[in-house]
Amino acid sequence: MKLDAFPLEFQGAMPILRKLQSKNYEAYYVGGSVRDILLNKPIHDVDIATSAFPAEVKELFHRTIDVGIDHGTVMVITKEATYEVTTFRTESTYQDYRRPDHVEFVRSLKEDLKRRDFTINALAVGIDGTVIDLFDGLADLRNKVLRAVGDPYERFHEDALRMMRALRFVSQLGFTLEPDTFEAIQEYHSLLAKISVERINVEFVKLMMGSSREAGLHSLVESECYIYCPGLREYGEALLNFAELRGPAIPTERQAWTLLMMMLDLSSADIRHFMKDWKCSNQLIREVTQMVPALQLRLKQGWDSWTLYQLGRELALSVEYLLYYFEQEPNLEKVRLLYQFLPIYSLKDLAVKGNEVMEHFDYPRGPWISTTLNALERAVVAGELANHKEELFRFAEDFLKKEQP
Repeated sequence: MKLDAFPLEFQGAMPILRKLQSKNYEAYYVGGSVRDILLNKPIHDVDIATSAFPAEVKELFHRTIDVGIDHGTVMVITKEATYEVTTFRTESTYQDYRRPDHVEFVRSLKEDLKRRDFTINALAVGIDGTVIDLFDGLADLRNKVLRAVGDPYERFHEDALRMMRALRFVSQLGFTLEPDTFEAIQEYHSLLAKISVERINVEFVKLMMGSSREAGLHSLVESECYIYCPGLREYGEALLNFAELRGPAIPTERQAWTLLMMMLDLSSADIRHFMKDWKCSNQLIREVTQMVPALQLRLKQGWDSWTLYQLGRELALSVEYLLYYFEQEPNLEKVRLLYQFLPIYSLKDLAVKGNEVMEHFDYPRGPWISTTLNALERAVVAGELANHKEELFRFAEDFLKKEQP
């Protein structure tokens, strides 16, 4: 098979391949970028594999960075972009089920490709556009089958994260796991306990956001890999309920976690604990703990001003979009209008400040200041009070008479 035309991303890297070949080294485009071209999907990274050893690559190109030179990878910097150039290699045993004890650089493309995870990722493209397929990856692409290269038990024993990658590809690509590959995942799923949470997180998020997440989540449960994902051991049924949610691919990570938390039916405190175990960022945890109760409320009724105000425009739109997955029709334009017509958007917009409140009333400094500001803020947002200084002070005076002993 031969590519009819090179995508722009490949064209940009062409001078690197030409220079390597001019010095009698082999050089190919490899990996996910080749797969994505053949599937007519966007390309994210262009990887180049070569028979040139790292020192030889560095001699040929003036601007390089040793991003992973111990494993054969040198980043070549051009005027337009940067490209990772990796030497053909074989790998030793894997003591930690993730990284080889050592690698050996070789001059053989076949030796390099046979160490890769799945046949659809073991394709290479030469400078003339010829697709090199040594493991029937093209047939698997046509048939939408995900198959390990060689012995699946060896591939997963080498790198246990490949099992989560397999489930992620099922979700992203809509492929079916080849039976022997799936059986190996079922048998070796406990090896995921050896993999860092951060690496599992990356694959799990992509799985949740895939256009075929139903198949991906079902495979996650059926293979029992979910047992070795933080906090999910007791939630197999909830994950299957998540899989049953109808709707398009989930657009953002925060929306994916929000839907998952809804299915797990966790409290705000439990959500924070759960997501910390997943090593999620503090910002993401804050967003999800705000979005979950807002979505629960929105499924029962329309937006109220205070909830909209607390969430902010972007999170409110994110929550509204999630109605799709509960067979309700979101109205994003209405949310935009409701938010636009809020009287204020933050406490900073209030016509009186904390120091003004303190100066206006003859009380010693204390928590009454923030309590009063919060009452003013709520009344203004609810439309019960105009955001004018005189009215705010009158409201505050009445409020404090009721509050103060």
